[in-house]
Amino acid sequence: MPRPNVSLNAIQDFLSHRRIAMVGISRQPRVIGAQLLEKFTRLGYEVMPANPNIPEIMGRHCYARVQDIQPAPGAALLLTSPAVTKTVVQDCAEAGIHHIWMYRGGGQGAVSDEAVAFCREHEINVIPGQCPFMFLKPVSGIHWCHRLIFKIKGAYPKAVA
Repeated sequence: MPRPNVSLNAIQDFLSHRRIAMVGISRQPRVIGAQLLEKFTRLGYEVMPANPNIPEIMGRHCYARVQDIQPAPGAALLLTSPAVTKTVVQDCAEAGIHHIWMYRGGGQGAVSDEAVAFCREHEINVIPGQCPFMFLKPVSGIHWCHRLIFKIKGAYPKAVA
């Protein structure tokens, strides 16, 4: 599955929201979701984890659904399986969240063509793919290497005038 085109402007707009729901986070501390939670928090974001199967993660309350988060966050980062992404996107729309990032490192990630279409039909700003670690400064380690490779291949998002 090729990575969809997304502008750097859309990514910067998403990252400008300081309250972010992180939906589908795993209870495993070594997986990408926990690492993203830690990085966003370290950068001063207020992150609200959501997963109906776990009551808390890393000492934080974990919401069952995004609709339970009050007031609603400005954006949601989805770490879900593609099979449930459309349902979660619909939940985000119901909660009034209009900025969604479907995480994707390797493989398909959370990206669902059906969910992307729903977002576009409902005027929800969507980032279908990409790994936030390539955009959260400072970029370091393997994420810096991934970003460099994307830039060399011409696959790194570009700003739109």
